Amino acid sequence: QVQLVESGGGLVQAGGSLRLSCAASGRTFSNYAMGWFRQAPGKEREFVARINWSGSISITYHADSVKGRFTISRDNAKNTVYLQMNSLKPEDTAVYFCAAGKRIGVIPQNYDYWGQGTQVTVSS
Repeated sequence: QVQLVESGGGLVQAGGSLRLSCAASGRTFSNYAMGWFRQAPGKEREFVARINWSGSISITYHADSVKGRFTISRDNAKNTVYLQMNSLKPEDTAVYFCAAGKRIGVIPQNYDYWGQGTQVTVSS
């Protein structure tokens, strides 16, 4: 089992920044691909970014909608993954979820463990 706890959400004006954190506990953190998803009211859960290890190299992938504005990173020593969000837009408003899984992918079904989510609200 892997337990995930997100933090760092909040209310921010358009153009502002937030950094989300996801603290993991349980099984070996570095063995898992980590992802961030988001879900706005009335919409499906949407992939945001993922990160995994290949040897000693960290490999990241970001959705086109956030590329150049958001950056995913991880600190294996702290069992934590981050999502730095810059140049936020009102359409980024959603509940953001952290996820962990053994498969590398961009759909929720690729991930086995989920956090409870943290609300991000961007005002115009």
